[in-house]
Amino acid sequence: MKKLIAISMISLAAVASAEVMDRPQGIKIGTRMTLRPYVSLSYTYDTNMRSQSEHEIKSGSWTISPNLAISYNHENWGIDGNVFYSYHAYEKSSANNNQNSYGESLSWHWADSSLNEKGWSFMMMENYQQILEDDDMTSSGGHGYGRDRQQFNFAASAERRITDRLHAGLNAGYYWLDYKNDSNKYAPLYGWSRWNVGAEVGYVLSRWTDIIVAGSYQNYDQDNDKNLAGNPGDVYKRNNLSSGSEGYTVQGGFQSRATERISYRLLAGWSRFEYSNAGSDDGFTYTASGNWRHTDTLSSALMASSYYQPSEKDFGSSQRVDQLSWGIQKSLVSSKLNATFDVAYRRTERTYTVYARNTKPIEDIITARFGLNYTLNRFAAIYGNIEYSTYKQSKGYGEDYDRWRGTVGVRLSY
Repeated sequence: MKKLIAISMISLAAVASAEVMDRPQGIKIGTRMTLRPYVSLSYTYDTNMRSQSEHEIKSGSWTISPNLAISYNHENWGIDGNVFYSYHAYEKSSANNNQNSYGESLSWHWADSSLNEKGWSFMMMENYQQILEDDDMTSSGGHGYGRDRQQFNFAASAERRITDRLHAGLNAGYYWLDYKNDSNKYAPLYGWSRWNVGAEVGYVLSRWTDIIVAGSYQNYDQDNDKNLAGNPGDVYKRNNLSSGSEGYTVQGGFQSRATERISYRLLAGWSRFEYSNAGSDDGFTYTASGNWRHTDTLSSALMASSYYQPSEKDFGSSQRVDQLSWGIQKSLVSSKLNATFDVAYRRTERTYTVYARNTKPIEDIITARFGLNYTLNRFAAIYGNIEYSTYKQSKGYGEDYDRWRGTVGVRLSY
């Protein structure tokens, strides 16, 4: 689990935008605590502000975003936290469209032994975000559609390394997604929540490789108690549709233990999703993450997963989601200039619906981004990025669209 935490942190850093690269050392409080405050001001030009196939709105927007990161490290435990706020002001929209986004995150870890040695380790994390519709898939972890929404996530895990070769762990989590439905702008979306519990057993095959077997149970609650989309009003009553669903997942695979430049985790197996009291889905699913430090100035990361969940777009429906993201980072000019490129892909297929027209629309969303960040000195940096996103749908009723965005900004730190 300790290695997985390191993989996740490195992966998130590698696919992050240039805006958050090369943060200064911050303000030291004693020998254990560090505060990292900064504020960024940026301008973005957007070729398709409302993500539409017709009547595209080209517009610019200004964003100001203060942020404070806090870290505290003890001998065998540590805490990391972050709070942020952003104000978005649009050029070609009324003041009513100007919006705020904000959020916070907190993580805690503890271990009574070094990596891969016998002993206990624990981890807990939580984060909350109020996300604007003009975000992208990479910045929000690929969860949810590009729409105003709230998102909360909590996860905890405990691992016991029993012997030099055998280890086992337990994990639990909660996730909540809630959309702000504005009928004057869009068709509505359905939010949902999920709690899950799981267990994992691993055995060391070699110096670098563990074999892993993992299983989990998920319980879902969907906002399907009303037909927001305006379909036949008696569907809910006729099908006596429950808001609760549940799922089961069993996977096996491999993960690296302590390789010097390459870290990975690759699991594959079977999942079953029982949607409401109406239908069920079964299928092959996978989870993968990895980081490769090619050289001291070049690194890349990859993350992929597949799972079943209640549909966010269709009343009384479930869907399968496949996600893949990859990013690469290169330091240049004595590490003052950082170049990043990342791409994220999300494929969604409806697997079940209570309606007689049981078509299975497929959505493909791709986001690609290239960014540059130049550190002027300890207190200031300038950055810019170009982003392209595309949405395609087959066998459905959505509108395909493309979208370009370019951003330039300055970040002031202390």
